[in-house]
Amino acid sequence: MKLLNLITLGCSKNTVDSEHLAAQLAQAGYVIVFDSDSRADVVVINTCGFIGDAKQESIETILAAVQAKQEGLIDELFVIGCLSERYADELRAEIPEVDQYFGVKDWAAIVERLGGEHRTELQTTRLTSTPPHYAYLKIAEGCNWKCGYCAIPLIRGKHISVPMEQLLEEARNLAAEGVRELMVIAQDTTYYGIDLYGERRLAELLEQLCRIEGIEWIRLHYAYPTAFPQDVIDVMAREKKICKYLDIPFQHISDNMLSAMKRRHTKAEAMELIERLRTAIPDIALRTTLLVGYPGETEEDVRELEEFVREVRFERLGVFPYSEEEGTYSATNLRDDVPEEEKERRAARIMRLQEDISLQNNERRVGEELSVIVDSRQGDYYVARSEYDSPEVDQEILIPVSKRQLRRGKFYRVRITAADNYDLYGEVLCAVKTPR
Repeated sequence: MKLLNLITLGCSKNTVDSEHLAAQLAQAGYVIVFDSDSRADVVVINTCGFIGDAKQESIETILAAVQAKQEGLIDELFVIGCLSERYADELRAEIPEVDQYFGVKDWAAIVERLGGEHRTELQTTRLTSTPPHYAYLKIAEGCNWKCGYCAIPLIRGKHISVPMEQLLEEARNLAAEGVRELMVIAQDTTYYGIDLYGERRLAELLEQLCRIEGIEWIRLHYAYPTAFPQDVIDVMAREKKICKYLDIPFQHISDNMLSAMKRRHTKAEAMELIERLRTAIPDIALRTTLLVGYPGETEEDVRELEEFVREVRFERLGVFPYSEEEGTYSATNLRDDVPEEEKERRAARIMRLQEDISLQNNERRVGEELSVIVDSRQGDYYVARSEYDSPEVDQEILIPVSKRQLRRGKFYRVRITAADNYDLYGEVLCAVKTPR
């Protein structure tokens, strides 16, 4: 049996794609490892082509694998995913050492190239690359919004929902394998169902996921703010398994920038949505991403964005400098008129502001009791998370190692003892069967 190393770059949606591909390739007779540095007969790199830094990382990973192939450490090398979807011809010309390039919808083709047969009965089967207690559930592909800066519709195409029955079967399979926490993801999760059922059905999907035995936490990522469904807010407030957490990328708040970015909502509508969320779910942790340096952004726009961050006091926040992407509305129709150094300065301004807010938010948690799930042990600490934090992107709760051994993937009741800017510290009170 051949050893195949599957390297995944970019977002969690790519992670799910790789895990589905791994299940197909395992049935074709391969032993699958993920993101390994050891020798492999075959290496498959699932690339990201979203923004400049991600594209650069993908290129560097491909070149490193090419060198390993030239040194005899790899027999065959294949590249799939977003970068090869966008730049297949350029990649073939510049890096011909790769045995073959595949796009984002060529899963059957790569399985067949590697000697297997793509089997539809495996569509709800995955080999997970995450820790065994959590997994991502991708409920749709593509996006219809066509924001001015975003290349996702060019790469992934229009929004296509996964049938609900298929998702529920996949979630049940994950639960049977020990998954306790599901991150529901898509380019826009709130749009789920409109193409299949003629209406948004995310709230119903979340309710059905809550009925699956073994799944204890469900959290929602990448919820587009325009026309946010009220029934999703209602089900989040009602269902105990749904974490008090929402990843909702606002990108900006000035009406000038929202219009230029083609975000299809106003500042007033964004503020009204935040009010609805926090009224219905008072302890909700809101995570957002912001984009600075977009063409035409003024100092007044940046000050308005800073005031937005001060007022809303997001629990989790990330900032990205604008990166011009070929084929998007902004690259075609607008001049990239903010210097790179100024983009970085604006991003740093927002993050300095958020750092203080995050510390103040965390200090208010000191003395509270929270249910946490343990992800790992690192040195002198167990690393855990509460329902207010998603893995890999948010802060952690650090629990000093003592005589009592904590088990990964298990829930514990913890008292928060200290806080810093982006982490909390706690002591274990007791083990709990469920976090509720």
